[in-house]
Order: sequence, then structure tokens, then C-alpha cells
Amino acid sequence: MDELTHTSTSEHRDYVGAKLGMWLFLFTEILLFGVMFLVYSAYRDVNSSEFHEAGREMNVTMGAVNTIILLSSSLTMALSISAIKNGAKTRSILLQITTIILGTVFLVNKYVEWSDHIRHGLYPGSPDLLSMGHGKILFFGLYYVMTGIHGLHVLIGIIVIAFTAVFTFRGVVNSENFSKLENTGLYWHFVDIVWIYLFPLFYLIT
Repeated sequence: MDELTHTSTSEHRDYVGAKLGMWLFLFTEILLFGVMFLVYSAYRDVNSSEFHEAGREMNVTMGAVNTIILLSSSLTMALSISAIKNGAKTRSILLQITTIILGTVFLVNKYVEWSDHIRHGLYPGSPDLLSMGHGKILFFGLYYVMTGIHGLHVLIGIIVIAFTAVFTFRGVVNSENFSKLENTGLYWHFVDIVWIYLFPLFYLIT
């Protein structure tokens, strides 16, 4: 009995420790994006008219589609965690794979969008962009940096979810031990929330 109690207490501490570690990591990520949002706000306040004009170059439809994609991926990720808690291993794996597919589609759409901007000379250091106002240069500089860093986070999330899918298949992640998947879900939800802020800042700017 004592051994079972000790094992249960140890597992609980490991779970709490892993969850705390993830929240601490996410706090550093919040600081990173928070600083970028503050920089964006400061530059926008000084160059509001040029930011508004630059925002007209954004493909609102593409941005909206990507928003729907990421929101859907958050749902599938949450459902995968619920499935594994209920012992539905296969369903959890399929939902994790669906999340990976949705994340990949998001990155493909972002690549297409970036390619279109670059084709029209709207990229840092391009002669066309340098001939525009200072505010537009700042807008697109922030656009590439902030969406680029966010895209990198999406890619990392996809890779991590791929690992959790393998762990679930092998039984490492199961109905009794799902902290890896749960923490991955927290990270993925954070990435989605960041995009919810990026979308109006760059695509719906007024």
C-alpha cells in the first residue's frame, strides 16, 4: 500500500512539475511576443496613416482562411487530448495527425502569401519598398519578422505533435500518462492565440 501511495505521489509531482515547466516556458514566449506587439503599437502610433495604407496590401481573405485553419487545429488538438483521456488511442492519433495537416496547410498558405508580396517587391530591402514612406517600410519589416517568428513556432509545434503522435502510438502517451500531449496542446493553443492578435494588427488595420 505504501509503495502504491509513493508511486501515485511521485507521478502527481511529475505531472505538476511538467505543467509548471510548460507555463514558465509559455511565459517567456508571452514576453517575446509582448515586446513585439509593443514595438508595433509604438511605430503604428507614429505612422498611423502609412500603416493603414500598407495594410491594404494584405490579403484579408487569406488571413481569414488561415485564422479559421488555426482555430480548427486548436479544436482537433483539444479533442485529441480528450480522446486519450478516455482511452480512445486511435482517435487521438487521428486527431493529432489532423492538427499536423492543418498546421502544414497554414504554413503553405503563408508561403504563398509571402511569395506574392515578394513578387510585388514588398520585402525588406527591396527597391520598391525603399521608395515608399518610412511607415510602410516599418510595417512590412514588422510583418515579416512577427509572422516569420510565428510561422517558426507553428513549424516547431508541428514537429512536437508528430512526436506525441508517435508516443501515443507506442503507448508512452496513454489515458494514465498524457502530460506530454497536454503540454503540447498548451503550446499549440498559445501559437493560435498569437495569430488571433496578428491577424487584426496586419490584415484589419484601420
